[in-house]
Amino acid sequence: MHLHKYEKVWLTFGMASLVIFLLIIGFAAFWKGTHPQSHLETIDQNNVEAHDSFKPENLGLTEVADGKYKVNIVASAFNYDFGVDKDEKPVKTIRVPQGSTVLFTITSKDVVHGFQVAGTNVNMMVEPGHISRYEAVMKNKGEFTVVCNEYCGIGHHQMFGKVEVY
Repeated sequence: MHLHKYEKVWLTFGMASLVIFLLIIGFAAFWKGTHPQSHLETIDQNNVEAHDSFKPENLGLTEVADGKYKVNIVASAFNYDFGVDKDEKPVKTIRVPQGSTVLFTITSKDVVHGFQVAGTNVNMMVEPGHISRYEAVMKNKGEFTVVCNEYCGIGHHQMFGKVEVY
């Protein structure tokens, strides 16, 4: 079989590109230790309340230092549990000052969910049995919708909340 000169050039270019791509991925994964966020800490998905961060009294927003906040969230069938307010009503809005650093800590009880604060760089996959964390500086004022960006079932469209930066 005879290959044309240009076919050989493009075949060589394609193979070289593939090898370079695989070397870069291998370097990032094995040498640099790049892993999915949920790789670091696991949890019993049937008993998430046993973990200190996900006890009902610890859910929601907590100020840990001046300008630093932590938000503990449990995702389950079509709901983000941000905790309850003083009147024992479910919290659906997290309010933080502009410029503050927020650590989002989230897990799932049932299926894979997504956690995205639209308009920011906060975007995580939430897997059952794993704890996902993402730290972000909330630079812009406004209301940002929290959405589940992984299809989780028939009520997926009802899974939302808000982050208000004031």
